[in-house]
Amino acid sequence: MSNNLKTYISESAKKVTSNKYLFGNIQVFVKDPLPEDFDLSAVMSSVEKLIPSRFVRNVEVVYIGQFETLIRRDLDAAYHDGAIYLSNEQDNTEDMIDDIVHEIAHAVEEAEGLEMYSDNEIEREFLGKRQRLHDLLKAEGYDVDIRDFMNPEYSQEFDNFLDDTVGYPTLTSISMGLFFSPYAATSLREYFANGFEAVYYHRENTYLKKISPKLYNKIENLSYNA
Repeated sequence: MSNNLKTYISESAKKVTSNKYLFGNIQVFVKDPLPEDFDLSAVMSSVEKLIPSRFVRNVEVVYIGQFETLIRRDLDAAYHDGAIYLSNEQDNTEDMIDDIVHEIAHAVEEAEGLEMYSDNEIEREFLGKRQRLHDLLKAEGYDVDIRDFMNPEYSQEFDNFLDDTVGYPTLTSISMGLFFSPYAATSLREYFANGFEAVYYHRENTYLKKISPKLYNKIENLSYNA
């Protein structure tokens, strides 16, 4: 995110009166209006019930509105430099709760990443699933290069391939039993965040443990050590 955008957000926030706080100390600024009758207080309350407060120690502020970085990448939410950015265009409260939990996962990863990834267990598990996904897509007739699947980092080109060429309905069917949800195939970071959602938002501990045992164990260890 550019410094100009961060300055713009900061200046805009000063013009907004905020009486919303997440976990009592994370200020929530609404830069652009939410849908009529949207219950932001219910969202905050739900997040506080779902997520242990120790997991938000790296989150300093939440901004809600229209932001260049979200629009450009067609995202509903993002975490950057201690701030969670959320689109004000929300279908319902559950969508925003899901978005916040996902971005808290990225904040946790930022704080604990060195410990989580140092033994390469999650990465090996993720890349093994990526290789299997490559084989399944190839069997379905897609023109795929294994080298694209063995890069754990985020790639816009690979993201576009999954979204536009394969399509998420098809990807959901093909990847069932490999990933908790198809977006987890996007990158190692999204694999972790998706697993964190599975545990703390969807409460699907048993299923995640079955399909992604290394990831599940890391998340469980974080819950004890954070």
